[in-house]
Amino acid sequence: MLQRGWVVVGHLVQDDAEKVRLEGASVIRQWGTTRGLGQLALEGPTKQTQLDPCGFVETHPVAIVLRMPCSSEGKW
Repeated sequence: MLQRGWVVVGHLVQDDAEKVRLEGASVIRQWGTTRGLGQLALEGPTKQTQLDPCGFVETHPVAIVLRMPCSSEGKW
């Protein structure tokens, strides 16, 4: 989760102390869950989840408000 309420999912790459990059990124427009973001992280997107693919996102590490590792079992 980034500042100002942006919620983005992707593969995290930290090139240096000044930049964090999410590759294969999508903005989560609608969670589509009954149990919040934790449900998405553990179980992957639901049929109601709406993702907006955006390629990649770069930000400064201090702009990250919350980081939640997602299940890596091919759900994302």
